[in-house]
Amino acid sequence: MSRMRQLSAHDAAFLFGDTTHSNANVSLVHIYNQSTAPGGKVRFKSILAQIESRLDRLPVFRQKLQRVPLDLDYPYWVDDENFDLEYHVRHIALPKPGDWRQFCIQVSRIHARPLALDRPLWEIYVIEGLDSFLDLPEGTFALVTKIHHAAIDIEGGNEITMLLHDAAPTASAPPPPAPWFPERPPGRLGTLRRGVLRSAGATLRLARPIGRALRAAAPAALTLAGDLLLRPRSDMPATRFNAVVSPHRVFETRRFRLDEFKAIRGLVEGATVNDAVLAVCGGALRQYLALHDELPADGLNAMTPLYVRAEGAGAESAPALSWIRVPLATEVADPVQRLAAICAHHASSEVVARAVDARELTDLTRHVPASTLALTAKLLGRAAASTGRRAPLANCTVTNVPGPSAPLYLCGARMTYLSAIMPIADGMGLVFAVTSYDGQVIVSPTSCRELMPDPAVFAQCLRDSFQELLALALAQQQQQQQETQPQRAAVRPARSRASAAGKRPSTSRSGRTGATGPRAAPGARRRSPAPSG
Repeated sequence: MSRMRQLSAHDAAFLFGDTTHSNANVSLVHIYNQSTAPGGKVRFKSILAQIESRLDRLPVFRQKLQRVPLDLDYPYWVDDENFDLEYHVRHIALPKPGDWRQFCIQVSRIHARPLALDRPLWEIYVIEGLDSFLDLPEGTFALVTKIHHAAIDIEGGNEITMLLHDAAPTASAPPPPAPWFPERPPGRLGTLRRGVLRSAGATLRLARPIGRALRAAAPAALTLAGDLLLRPRSDMPATRFNAVVSPHRVFETRRFRLDEFKAIRGLVEGATVNDAVLAVCGGALRQYLALHDELPADGLNAMTPLYVRAEGAGAESAPALSWIRVPLATEVADPVQRLAAICAHHASSEVVARAVDARELTDLTRHVPASTLALTAKLLGRAAASTGRRAPLANCTVTNVPGPSAPLYLCGARMTYLSAIMPIADGMGLVFAVTSYDGQVIVSPTSCRELMPDPAVFAQCLRDSFQELLALALAQQQQQQQETQPQRAAVRPARSRASAAGKRPSTSRSGRTGATGPRAAPGARRRSPAPSG
């Protein structure tokens, strides 16, 4: 059976939407403590052997794109006959002192560089010299995996992470790589003939709804920015992040405990952890824009992904990716009221209606010719660049990148941190990547350095927003515990009478309770969650 596969319209939109200053790279950032490895040391050649032994588990690792002449059809994944593993896996080191700021600058540069389209669309960087990271010993290293969004969906990030790692530090040595014989790619003439036939068939299928299809084709070219699903709203306020982006990326992160987010959601009945994350992101955006005297009076919104399974489809069918617009309630100063506003919106029927409309648009664009999709991507990119700040689809994006809930190991080194750097695009110059790993929630904003020249300040706004909500949640838990004390104290006389009747009195303290809140650092101050100097 041939391994050649054709891109879907959804994946092709990411490819066609690439510009000279904006590409659809997704980068996963893993950080390791190698003291758990055998001998306390992990060598580059061991990591290289680990990756090589698992290449056959994900075919896209050894496949490159072959585009159809004139883009008459969507590109194909074909085997790379000249595949070179050591081109894709690279070894670098930070200069001294090897602190968090240097690391963020380096991975931002790696993420921003476009991938070579004539090779498989991924690279892995092993980064050493991370010697000044908080709470991690000297010798800490990182693995940065960069892959094009056309090659894997966002939720596939967990697949790559699980593929490269083991569940225990004492995993056996990787077996010799399985023999691999690349298939010869099809000739250009054959793909051109197939593309002409498919384009002709698509035109016939779209004869009646051609107007709707053309209107949907242009948004499909900017799937990342959400144009596929949501039209710009002229009444939505624009911020500095709703402008043309530069080719230079900035990345920061803050790490939190999942149980602390669960405590925050308890501030509002019916709220979820996702609501709490949105409230924290909204508070950070509010504080950052206020610091720059740029906070709009009207509330800001975010786009967030939603997976919708088609009506009547079985549980085994993959849900379709849709995008919905959700409020961040940045116009609300009180953090609890902000969380309540976000929670109330999620409970409304408006979100469900938008998700259904998004699914219908996605089905329609499956029949849009590839040439139309490629052309509209180029035209829309030029239009955005010429108009500067535009009516935004939303003010930012909040994307969940799921991770494993248990610790993972690379060649015996324990992974201590998992984050992601997401693509940005013209008009959508800020994205929050929300990853989860081993009881942690990591929130990582990505932007460009012209729109966010001070990423560390934004990260501190993120921390302050979280701390404000956590302090209120802990105070609420303490109050609830105190309210239970009078009820327990009222039981004491009954226990005393029982003791007088010859029964042994209870020795437990009436003020103790089994319900305890998330642990807070002394003095209500917490150390920086990011490994930093």
